[in-house]
Amino acid sequence: MAYLRGFGKYLPERIVDNVEMAALLGVEPEWIREKSGIEARRFARADETVAEMAAAAGLEALERSGVAASELGLILVASGSSERRFPGPASEVQHLLGARQAVAMDVPMASAGALFALAQAEMWALRVGKILVVAAEKMSGIVMTQPMEAGTAMLFGDGAGACVVDSQEGRARIVDFELGTDGSSAGELRLEFGEAVHMNGRMVVMHATRKVPAVIRAVLTRAGLEPAEVRVFLMHQANANLLAKIAQTLGVAEDKFYSNIARYGNTSSASMLIAAREWDEGFASGDKVVFAAFGAGFQWGAMLVEGV
Repeated sequence: MAYLRGFGKYLPERIVDNVEMAALLGVEPEWIREKSGIEARRFARADETVAEMAAAAGLEALERSGVAASELGLILVASGSSERRFPGPASEVQHLLGARQAVAMDVPMASAGALFALAQAEMWALRVGKILVVAAEKMSGIVMTQPMEAGTAMLFGDGAGACVVDSQEGRARIVDFELGTDGSSAGELRLEFGEAVHMNGRMVVMHATRKVPAVIRAVLTRAGLEPAEVRVFLMHQANANLLAKIAQTLGVAEDKFYSNIARYGNTSSASMLIAAREWDEGFASGDKVVFAAFGAGFQWGAMLVEGV
């Protein structure tokens, strides 16, 4: 059994609104909003790294959870935008937090990385005790390089989110999760070294709008629940229109899906935990909350947690 103790986030200071982005891409600001629901995004400083953002979000999660870095047994860091082939950011995050006793592992996944890392944490918790899950992305340096594709570059921003998972106590218990992969579609959303992001938007939306509702229903059905009984859905913030379609498919109101994409854009793997930190109104006993994500691979999943 594993529990969620608290969340953290970090967002760079620089705000890039649609007026600035549209000028860079040669489109109209309103076009960006209509296509994505995004009005602004955050860009990191040129010298700001994925590991630094991850450590900042992780520190806030630790402080909000009342856990010292010295208590951690494991640090999992998800990112699809690490600055180098190896090592990944996890070992540097361990160093920046001063958690010398913790094993640090990378989860090199875009978009769905935070969810897959939470699932790994649930499986590791009984063995190592307290785990810090962090997801951090610096997408600006990738999408702002030539050649820029307007429909892709407009989406992304930078940031980090984090969660402390504990085998003994917390504010919400992980009840169940389910993950999925379809490697036959791996080429539809990819980032080659030294190249721009390639995204077949039509294929991504088609698969996401089918697979995410299905995996959410699978997890809820095993728990004997209907979507209407979920207090809030905390999803990867890919696109406002996509969130609306998934809500419609599940037959629930759109406002059950927490959304901050208008302010931050798509921060890839970081977005789900940033959303969780902002929604964090406190888990009342019995509250049902669903985490869900879809991303490159294609990989997707859903996790049900319950307030204790």
